[in-house]
Amino acid sequence: MVGTTLSADEKKKLITRNLQETLGDDKLTKILQERDLKIYWGTATTGKPHVAYFVPMSKIADFLKAGCEVTILFADLHAYLDNMKAPWPLLELRTKYYEQVIKAMLRSIDVPLDKLKFVKGSDYQLSKEYTLDVYKLSSLVTIHDAKKAGAEVVKQVEFPLLSCLLYPGLQGLDEEYLKVDAQFGGVDQRKIFTFSEKYLPQLGYEKRIHFMNPMVPGLAGGKMSSSEEDSKIDLLDSPANVKKKLKKAFCEPGNIADNGLLSFVKHVLFSLFKEGEGFEINRAADNGGDITFYQYSELEQYYADNKLHPGDLKASVEKYINRLLDPIRKTFEEPELKKLTAAAYPPPAKVKGNAAPAAAGSEEDGPHRLDIRVGKVIEVALHPDADTLYVLKIDLAEAQPRTIISGLVKFVTVEELDQRLVAVLCNLKPSKMRGILSEGMVLCTSK
Repeated sequence: MVGTTLSADEKKKLITRNLQETLGDDKLTKILQERDLKIYWGTATTGKPHVAYFVPMSKIADFLKAGCEVTILFADLHAYLDNMKAPWPLLELRTKYYEQVIKAMLRSIDVPLDKLKFVKGSDYQLSKEYTLDVYKLSSLVTIHDAKKAGAEVVKQVEFPLLSCLLYPGLQGLDEEYLKVDAQFGGVDQRKIFTFSEKYLPQLGYEKRIHFMNPMVPGLAGGKMSSSEEDSKIDLLDSPANVKKKLKKAFCEPGNIADNGLLSFVKHVLFSLFKEGEGFEINRAADNGGDITFYQYSELEQYYADNKLHPGDLKASVEKYINRLLDPIRKTFEEPELKKLTAAAYPPPAKVKGNAAPAAAGSEEDGPHRLDIRVGKVIEVALHPDADTLYVLKIDLAEAQPRTIISGLVKFVTVEELDQRLVAVLCNLKPSKMRGILSEGMVLCTSK
């Protein structure tokens, strides 16, 4: 069925199926009785998209089936604002990569691209009107509310950059400037959504509807993340890599609560199955033989009852994942897309000794390559195996303090170093000093 042949109630059921939460249900009902819904989904162009991105893609397929007008936002400025997860020189390249790979994903699940609108954030977020609204919003929002709104999405550090505090406000303004009725995202976006509902009306803009998908557990348990290699399957992983990663995936017998494979089957595969299609398990006759599940609830109960071995579940999921990835791999065999992938996500440069790799686009050595930051020493201890070395814990406004070995024992006392601000060279290659990994160098000079 297509959206034009569905009733308002049927459209609503399709729009909201498998969602964890909807904010604005009454408004959704009212709009669907009058016209089709306008929705946007945004993604910050940071790390490589992985198979968990099929969760929002399959939901976007639902929206289109329900007749919704869907906009996909490539949030390039957001990628930079979030602790520079995407460096400025790579920003445009990664945005191009995201556009190509997401379009390939949508084609692999038979989503017609002509029904979608693709927008790049910087195409409108640098306009005079948008910039003025950012300033207006900054005069209303407290630091507390901005930090709280981004707590589940923006990288959290003890001393957050101002850019991270702007992030939730920009995401809220996107709803107005994309002229949509609703925003769709993961449940980790909830605080940003409620932030938008609070502050957009204060600028004279309408409060939007918000749809939230559950977070799919990663292969190792917990959230699937682009930054944790073992937790996710890359969209361009070879069949051999898919098999290797699934073999190591956390899949405890009978555990249906924290099972990334079952979540993938529920939120992706069953959403994409056509009428009469089910999830097939192929196994030897002495292990129960082949079986097909036409309802996810039946599969879940079967697994919870320990009637399905984790190895058989992994083998079946592997088959379906490769079926989804095959057309994407084929698309990215094109020379231009191979070149784009290598440029957007360059491998770490091979360097001599402890020298730092060159920044993207740089060709010559020079002071511009030195990443020097001010940090605070929060812990000082003598190295257990070297009398002339300190083991320092230094807060550099990152997720975790850095451990840095320093040969200052003969020159500065523990009391003088503790809680002191110091200059740190941060982009040295980490190396062990007497058995302890040092992640930088404290800079000092003589008088």
